[in-house]
Amino acid sequence: MTNPDQPILERKFCATEAAIELTGSTEISGYASLFGRPDQGGDIVGPGAYDASLKRFADTGRRVKMLWQHDPTQPIGIWEEVRADATGLFVKGRLLQEVARGREAAALIAAGAIEGLSIGYRTRRAERDPQGRRLLTELELWEVSLVTFPMLAEARVGSKAGAAQDTPPSLLGDLAEALDSARRDLTRG
Repeated sequence: MTNPDQPILERKFCATEAAIELTGSTEISGYASLFGRPDQGGDIVGPGAYDASLKRFADTGRRVKMLWQHDPTQPIGIWEEVRADATGLFVKGRLLQEVARGREAAALIAAGAIEGLSIGYRTRRAERDPQGRRLLTELELWEVSLVTFPMLAEARVGSKAGAAQDTPPSLLGDLAEALDSARRDLTRG
């Protein structure tokens, strides 16, 4: 069980085989998190994990932030819809063309250079499953970012339920390991 007073901000990257869906020049949508699927770190988000956090957002009238690469100094748009359904955490919003990075993000998505989604959150409750993986049962959602390297292979802009089910898990694991290694190398450089 994780201590809910622990102020650690965690990130989960989510990407699918489907590209981020860009409608018009600014509207984007996709799954930022999928229930029941292990990410590169072995964590699994359980159904209902976002419910309390989303209720707090609704009760206070605040919105989940849309950031570029988890950088709090680079908001690039607005999430107009953030909801949990049977599949996971679905997001729909628009990039702000008045923001330089928002225009750049739209161009990168349109070109297929960026397609990953990632959540920034704090774990409020978690437990271990029989395989020793962390099952996240309650998360405090902070933000959803557009990212280059997603942690969960199925979380991408434009992701639809089941889009990556035909991809062998071993291939996804190998790819996730390679991306994680590249991310570590880039942060050291």
